[in-house]
Amino acid sequence: MKTFTLPGTNLEVSNLILGNMRINSLDDRGIQQLLETAYEQGINFYDHADIYGKGECESLFAKALSHTDISREKLILQSKCGIRKGATGYYDFSKDHILTSVDGILKRLNTDYLDILLLHRPDPLMEPDEVAAAFHHLHTSGKVRHFGVSNHTPYQIQLLQRSVEQQLVVNQVQFGIAHTPLLDSSMSLNMKTDEAVNRDAGTLDYCRLNDITLQAWSPYQNGFFAGTFIGNKKDFPELNTVLERLAETYQVTPTAIATAWITRHPANIQVIVGSTKPTRVKEACAGSSIPLTRGEWTELYAAAGNRIP
Repeated sequence: MKTFTLPGTNLEVSNLILGNMRINSLDDRGIQQLLETAYEQGINFYDHADIYGKGECESLFAKALSHTDISREKLILQSKCGIRKGATGYYDFSKDHILTSVDGILKRLNTDYLDILLLHRPDPLMEPDEVAAAFHHLHTSGKVRHFGVSNHTPYQIQLLQRSVEQQLVVNQVQFGIAHTPLLDSSMSLNMKTDEAVNRDAGTLDYCRLNDITLQAWSPYQNGFFAGTFIGNKKDFPELNTVLERLAETYQVTPTAIATAWITRHPANIQVIVGSTKPTRVKEACAGSSIPLTRGEWTELYAAAGNRIP
């Protein structure tokens, strides 16, 4: 498993993350097996959010972890807050909500601190100074050690960072072979093609320039939860042909190659593996440090239907 020091922190992190959004579909033993498999494969980073299973996923994680030999201190726990569906609004970055959310997260995860807290999706009514006050309290009280965002544009990050005293160290966004807006427009600058439409606002380059680590969610999905492209030969025949050929070349599975396509990027993008199947987690981990050539990486990009100028 490839690891690196997360910029802006002293955390040595795996470049694969276990996502826990769906673990409430498993029983306690199943979650234990999933956590143990991920840990044995070298994953030390675990991603949560207060809305996953309406909080149940965090509680189930903590219960299962207590039945393993894995100590809290060996793990990097990250959670997200800010989405609250209902009459009180959909997004909420108010100080009170952030503080209340973190207290709930800590209680459910049965821990005294989070290594990283992310703001889940942009709040259009955000008051940056109010966020800053919440972060200051959480940091000085020892409840949260580092902070970041998810699904935020460069200007939204910059607006927050002007008020927030702590460095924002993470931006979690959707990215994978079949979802590449982070790359497309920069590769097709000044061209009259669909790929040239700027959909990412320069997020990839901005984050690299500012030492913000990108985390790729739904890395094996086609679009916004539209289903996996791996094995979907009806919609992605060429891509699966290339995935299978390269999998044979490197003696791994197509899942590992899809993972390697992301980890090959020099930005040190972390890949969030959200599978509840230990075997699939193992397959993904095999792609942590596969040295895809430039030709192989570009061939996969093109095979997914992307036009290369």
